[in-house]
Amino acid sequence: MQRTPLHAAHAAAGARLVAFAGWEMPLHYGSQIEEHHAVRRDTGLFDTSHMLALDIEGAGATAFLRYALANDVARLAVPGKALYSCLLAEDGGVLDDLIVYFLGENRYRAVLNAATAQADVDWLAPLAAARANLRPRRDLAMLAVQGPRAAERLGAALAELRPAIEALRPFSCAEAGGTFVARTGYTGEDGFELLLPAGEAVPAWERLLAAGARPCGLGARDTLRLEAGMNLNGQDMDPSLVPAECALAWTVALDGERDFVGRAALERRTASRRLLGLVLEERGGVLRPHLAVRGAHGEGVITSGSFSPTLNASIALARLPAASVPGERVQVELRGKPLAARVVKPPFVRNGKILI
Repeated sequence: MQRTPLHAAHAAAGARLVAFAGWEMPLHYGSQIEEHHAVRRDTGLFDTSHMLALDIEGAGATAFLRYALANDVARLAVPGKALYSCLLAEDGGVLDDLIVYFLGENRYRAVLNAATAQADVDWLAPLAAARANLRPRRDLAMLAVQGPRAAERLGAALAELRPAIEALRPFSCAEAGGTFVARTGYTGEDGFELLLPAGEAVPAWERLLAAGARPCGLGARDTLRLEAGMNLNGQDMDPSLVPAECALAWTVALDGERDFVGRAALERRTASRRLLGLVLEERGGVLRPHLAVRGAHGEGVITSGSFSPTLNASIALARLPAASVPGERVQVELRGKPLAARVVKPPFVRNGKILI
């Protein structure tokens, strides 16, 4: 089991530590629901050092990424901008989703999901060949500071970053001294992600806690991202599915004649399913992955589901027949009993506001 540079700090804080993607990570520090609300109402602090930063440099870095990713990094005309993209297999299946940051001419940084990080690097390496150098950055720790007061708390804790924080727009990044800061995240709230040398992680963590950020674990991270309608790899997307079946068609740049891995397959394959949201309308349980969904257009399945602290209701993402539309009523089979649910278009919550 791998451990992040903050492992001892989590243990000292009484975190419940669990296995996740080969890492021992905090699930919560006492109350998962209170941690969730802290992010929606104030500021939460996450250790995301299990994810992997991958630096991509070299004379052919831009050409390499334009071929390797479904979205087009040529859209990043100004250094400091970020792009969300799928990483596809040759048959168009979704291997992973990632964010890539444009640092300068032929200089990029991608952040890979923990569960697929090594597989992603192994997939990208032969595509890069002699065109670009791939440098995994396990020497860096990663912190996520998320919530409506994230900028305030972060600026108070790490004053040296305040100029960069104040200048950053959403989905942008900057390098301030030895710290990389991006205004991105996985919670549906405003927030920042910091990449800094591993040896500086504990002091930064402690300063952020002293400034009022609340430590949060994987449990709150999951309910937050579910409310925000964000995919979890291995549940809401996997290599058997094309982006259109994961509500990710918008991340694929099919304009122009640019060739990329999976393009030819996408132009042949038709999506027979789509990813939509569900809200349980009856008492009797909580929506969970793998539960069957039955509606007027046929059967589907829940991919992610949980209790939503913000909505005070059970919600889910579900793979439904392509003809399904928001507003329909469906039945979810829960312990042998059909319960009524309403189909909605995610996200359920963004920036603290209920959207359904």
